[in-house]
Amino acid sequence: MIKIVTHNGHFHADEILAVAVLLIKYPDAEIVRSRDQEIINSGDIVVDVGHVYNPEKFKFDHHQQGGAGKRENGIPYASSGLVWKQFGQELAGGVEEAQLVDETLIVPVDAEDNGIVFSKAIVEGLREYSLGDFFESFAKGAHTLEVAEAAFFKALPVAIELMRREINIVRRRVSDWNYVRKIYDKSDNKQVIILPTYASWSRVLTPTETMFVVYPRTDGNWGAQAVLKKPNTFDRKKLFPENWAGLSGDDLAKISGVSDAFFCHRHRHLAGAKSMEGALKLAEIALNS
Repeated sequence: MIKIVTHNGHFHADEILAVAVLLIKYPDAEIVRSRDQEIINSGDIVVDVGHVYNPEKFKFDHHQQGGAGKRENGIPYASSGLVWKQFGQELAGGVEEAQLVDETLIVPVDAEDNGIVFSKAIVEGLREYSLGDFFESFAKGAHTLEVAEAAFFKALPVAIELMRREINIVRRRVSDWNYVRKIYDKSDNKQVIILPTYASWSRVLTPTETMFVVYPRTDGNWGAQAVLKKPNTFDRKKLFPENWAGLSGDDLAKISGVSDAFFCHRHRHLAGAKSMEGALKLAEIALNS
């Protein structure tokens, strides 16, 4: 049986995610929590303890002098990043999938563990509740090793479930992106893209000349949405007409001239119609307004 050793006592999000990844890879492994050097030396895989990073020997610590390296974006690796770097491509199913998990889940955890403030507070005295806060909530008030041990193993199944969910999400997302790329390449009008089946599209279409996307909604209607100017912002390349803002039903149908239009968001980035033709017409009117 493979033995995974990590430190005992208080735990953070980085090592619990690292152990979660390892248990997805090695579901029958034994987990031992200790700072005893003899026990550390006995581990087949050592995580977040031992002051050694050597992936060939499955040693994944980042607390040694000089750390364990940085990503191209400058964020240093913590134990979760080191383990994901080793096993992520295999577990996620591809390079793009592994990179996406790293970007969305692992990088913020590694940054926090290395003392890097990942987001800027806009209200003095307040900060974002992080994944680190969530996992540390399991161990709040754990003033003995026994209580901390129990808290770790209570939190661990949650971390495994989170990792599995994120892996499944990125697999679907990358599949969606490949689908959207094909639709985009085949479209004559690249300013308004029609998706016959809904798929995650923003990452693919934001860098292109596409201004609006038309897609089927889960309620059986159709949506038309304005494309972002750049990722991680709220700014759109083009908005629906100002006099549509917040209108619905007959009011929107009358002013837009689209008989089955039923909704336009007050921020003018999203509109809906009962048919694909109606949603497309809304997008075309906005494009030419």
